[in-house]
Amino acid sequence: MRGTTLAGTRYAFAAAVAVTVVAMTGGPAPGTVHADTPPATETGTAEYGVATLERVDRRSDRDWSLFVYSAAMERTIELQVIRPADTSAARPVLYLLNGAGGGVDDATWRKQTDVMDFFGDKDVNVVTPVGGAFSYYTDWLADDPELGRNMWTTFLTEEAPPIVDAALGASGRNAIAGVSMSATSALALAEHAPNLYAAVASYSGCAETATVEGSRYVEMVVGLGGGDVENMWGPIDGPYWVERDVIRNAERLRGTAVFVSSSGGLPGVHEARAWDEHGPAVIPDIALLGVIETAVSRCTDRLRTELDGLGIEATYSTRAEGTHTWGYWEDALHESWPLLSEAMSA
Repeated sequence: MRGTTLAGTRYAFAAAVAVTVVAMTGGPAPGTVHADTPPATETGTAEYGVATLERVDRRSDRDWSLFVYSAAMERTIELQVIRPADTSAARPVLYLLNGAGGGVDDATWRKQTDVMDFFGDKDVNVVTPVGGAFSYYTDWLADDPELGRNMWTTFLTEEAPPIVDAALGASGRNAIAGVSMSATSALALAEHAPNLYAAVASYSGCAETATVEGSRYVEMVVGLGGGDVENMWGPIDGPYWVERDVIRNAERLRGTAVFVSSSGGLPGVHEARAWDEHGPAVIPDIALLGVIETAVSRCTDRLRTELDGLGIEATYSTRAEGTHTWGYWEDALHESWPLLSEAMSA
């Protein structure tokens, strides 16, 4: 772990406050090096035009960034990449999404977990977009005064994958995983593009948007960034909220390898470590982050009931102990890797 178990949870902490209300209801030497001639790769849609790879920055053999211009969002998106241990053959791609902060804060996989070390011996490209804070990594119906233009479904399922595959020499096999807000997004993206992602992993996400609890949670998370959810999906209870609800559309996960993890909200091993380091000062964090994970656990139960009813297999990792913190998400990433790697043929 990087820092304490509760480090980097500014947005998770704020989201917990919101849920409390709901619950009441092979390269050059290190250094940034610009590729001499980035691959002349572009992709586009009839509606938005052409997306292009602007440049490749190589900080080391294994640590790259691709800068992809999104025609749909009319801006350039950085994709942080962990390259495979062995690049002698084409390797798959794991799209690993950050949480509500979108990777522009300290609450990221790279800063809060051992992700760089964990994938050190893995034959997979790990791709993480930087941006999309409070966006749910979805296509918004309208531009937002605070959050701007968000067309993340289009970017992640249409624009970026061909460019990523060409730039990295990837195999064309993909999986996607997310945490907290983006865990909901990962499941929704897997439903939207089942032929793109062979597997999906959700770590402490709420897989519903069309219920009262689910929609209020989404509204509050988007509101933390100053966004208006009606710009995202129109009026709450409208058709777009149902269309994006993972549980309502669970049939679309058939044929996809699914991993879902959540905890019960009680203090566990990672909270004990935080207590040892900081003492009673962590009590408010533990209490509030426990509330959010309790709500997430209920969402997980409802998703499991729906998938079981449809006869769709999934792998679940649930426990009574654990709050909405990075320590458990790091553990879940490790635990889900065998399923993800098998589905991607990593």
